[in-house]
Amino acid sequence: QVQLVESGGGLVQAGGSLRLSCAASGRTFSRYAMGWFRQAPGKEREFVAAISWSLGNTYYADSVKGRFTTSRDNAKDTVYLQMNSLKPEDTAVYYCAAATRIIPRSTWPSSYEYQHWGQGTQVTVSS
Repeated sequence: QVQLVESGGGLVQAGGSLRLSCAASGRTFSRYAMGWFRQAPGKEREFVAAISWSLGNTYYADSVKGRFTTSRDNAKDTVYLQMNSLKPEDTAVYYCAAATRIIPRSTWPSSYEYQHWGQGTQVTVSS
């Protein structure tokens, strides 16, 4: 079992920055990729970014490319999402998720590929 705990959310003005953290514990050796997703009120959960645990390969949604960066610290079992140039439309609950089997990079944006999820952290961007 993998446990994930997000932190770092909050209220920020448009144009500002936040860094989210996702600390993993439990069967950490079984993680293949870590994903970030978000869900705004009344909308479906959507993919934001993902990173492979071993090689650090990344994948971003077009809506955040160039503004968000995901990284990982293997020693701390933690994944980060640095969010810059935030916009009001980035307002959502952000979730990190762990995929515990090898999956094609093309499927990283699919929430169905992830077996473990954190509780989420709220990000609110004011205009």
